[in-house]
Amino acid sequence: MVDIIQALGWSYVSTVASEGSYGEKGVEAFTQLSKEAGGICVAQSLKIPHNPKLEDYDKVIQQLLETQHSRAVIIFASEEDIRGVLNATKRANQVGHFLWIGSDSWGSKSSPIHQLEDVAVGAVTILPKRSSIKGFDEYFTALTLENNRRNAWFAEFWEENFDCRLLSASKREDTSRKCTGQERIGIDSKYEQEGKVQFVIDAVYAMAHALHNMQRDLCPDHPGVCPQMETAEGKTLLKYIRNTSFNGSAGTSVVFNKNGDAPGRYDLFQFQMTNSSTPEYKVVGQWVETLQLRLEELQWPDGEQEVPISVCSLPCKTGERKKRVKGMPCCWHCELCDGYQYQYDETSCRLCAYNMRPNSNRTACQPIPIVKLEWHSPWAIIPVFLAMLGIIATIFVMATFVRYNDTPIVRASGRELSYVLLTGIFLCYIITFLMIAKPDVAVCAFRRIFLGLGMCISYAALLTKTNRIYRIFEQGKQTVTAPRFISPTSQIAITSSLICVQLLGVLMWFAVDPPNTIVDYDEQKTINPMLARGVLKCDITDLQIICSLGYSILLMVTCTIYAIKTRDVPEDFNEAKPIGFTMYTTCIVWLAFIPIFFGTAQSAEKLYIQTTTLTISMNLSASVALGMLYMPKVYIIIFHPELNVQKRKRSFKAVVTAATMSSRLSQKPNERPNGEAKTELCENPAADPMSQATKKTYGTTCLLKGVTVNKDRRKKDTGSTFKIFSFEMSLKPYSLGVPII
Repeated sequence: MVDIIQALGWSYVSTVASEGSYGEKGVEAFTQLSKEAGGICVAQSLKIPHNPKLEDYDKVIQQLLETQHSRAVIIFASEEDIRGVLNATKRANQVGHFLWIGSDSWGSKSSPIHQLEDVAVGAVTILPKRSSIKGFDEYFTALTLENNRRNAWFAEFWEENFDCRLLSASKREDTSRKCTGQERIGIDSKYEQEGKVQFVIDAVYAMAHALHNMQRDLCPDHPGVCPQMETAEGKTLLKYIRNTSFNGSAGTSVVFNKNGDAPGRYDLFQFQMTNSSTPEYKVVGQWVETLQLRLEELQWPDGEQEVPISVCSLPCKTGERKKRVKGMPCCWHCELCDGYQYQYDETSCRLCAYNMRPNSNRTACQPIPIVKLEWHSPWAIIPVFLAMLGIIATIFVMATFVRYNDTPIVRASGRELSYVLLTGIFLCYIITFLMIAKPDVAVCAFRRIFLGLGMCISYAALLTKTNRIYRIFEQGKQTVTAPRFISPTSQIAITSSLICVQLLGVLMWFAVDPPNTIVDYDEQKTINPMLARGVLKCDITDLQIICSLGYSILLMVTCTIYAIKTRDVPEDFNEAKPIGFTMYTTCIVWLAFIPIFFGTAQSAEKLYIQTTTLTISMNLSASVALGMLYMPKVYIIIFHPELNVQKRKRSFKAVVTAATMSSRLSQKPNERPNGEAKTELCENPAADPMSQATKKTYGTTCLLKGVTVNKDRRKKDTGSTFKIFSFEMSLKPYSLGVPII
């Protein structure tokens, strides 16, 4: 029975037994063997009491229904109890729910299932393999009341078999028919040889062989039973019985194992609906030391084609582990291996390696796909488009300046620093392509070099310009002597020194931490492992990026400060205001960049957002400088060449003095220092003949008329005329009112 259950794949069964040695011993043996076999759990073990009532059978069925998943029921019961259980099943309207496994007390008998065939359909029963003993039928059918008086129970059998009453000492009260004594077994009643006849005969012969062997050993010289046999213990006789072997009545050998059991030989039956719709028992296999069950011949209730399920818990799906129920090894809960876990065995999950993720059914781990910022990604298309436009515009401006290199407007712009600044702007656009390119050692090295270099070159050139303007006009307030280091060569040297600081920092970075590529599996390690990606990128942290840009930002802030300081210098004399507007806009761009860059540090799209933000910020910074500082000049050069002509030349002294005076004149009257005069820069030469003569001699002479206001503002000196300066145009040309300074 244990083998049958295992073959059918059942692991959760219940047992029902009639109270008494047969039922209880049978269930006990089954439970023990099922534990030894493993994989079978007994949900309930129920007993049917002696002299049961209908309520007892109904109670058994209700208890069996408490474990719905335990459909298989092992039943060791008498024929009456089997009928009672089947009847209770029908009353509970559970026909077809239970899968009965009957012991040899059920076998292939029809009496337990008479008029209960629909409830018994699908029942698998066992019966010891038997053979009809020739001669026994002749012997038994020839028995009569006269020739079998030695059997004390034969008279009772006679009344039961022929449904009559014997006159003497009859116990039957349900019939009035009298037995004649002339009835014949098999003629006046149905007869079928009892299946256990073979085993009864073999049991008698086993005892006879044991006694014979015992007498031969203990009484070799004494016929019959000797004193040694009379005093022998039962264990001695049992030993001889277990050692007995002979050919049985059916021609099969009779032997006993160490436990005293004869070889098991069983036929397996199933109660089935035949083609004629008449249920009957059908042989579906046998058990001779091992099970031989023809599963394809089995039929089940309600026309089920596959073997019904009788398990405590359904098998877990792939990727799920079993969580055992304490005390019930056949029962468990299924838990999914979640996150980055995979099913290691049926009861445990394990975490995949950091660079792995579970496959779709979570039975193993597979490598996490590696991604990078692709050229066709929307995150790359926008900055690349802006960079290409910027590169084209930068090349166009540079080509225009080279083509018109000797024209006044180009010379007035400070050619040397202009080309340096254009180079920095060009590199700011180029870094976009390095940031999007597939990372390798070379790309990572170039990223480190050019990440801050373009901005460093740009702002170093602008800082040098604004510092030069500031020094010129600050010193011009005190003296007309030109400041030191304002020549083009000096400006290039200062700019180069500032750039070398950036390059020195990059070289130190190379020495401390050589460039390399890494795959970052944490950046896009999402909750859903199917969406996890490893990001291929350069071994550059966010902090290192900011440090690389930090020096350039420092130059940018310093340049902005100088631009603020020179904001009041008249625009007729310098580029301070365009530079100021450029720096203000650039500062706004980078102030917006920093919170976006660090605010997305925990985002799964960190790589894309930060790269796009960085490249767009650099593109915008370069575009602002290019648009505000160069586009107006290019516009004049190309569309208004008539303005690109050389104008008056002034000495440094004239420029500084005029700029200083203009600055003072631009102040409100109430903001001027005490004693300062309201002046006019130049008189009308046509109204003063003297001035015409002077002009012929000295060039251009400007006279200032003013009213000197005393500190107490009570005395005035009117009509005072004094000569401020005279000069000869001698230095460099200027255009659009912007001198080279």
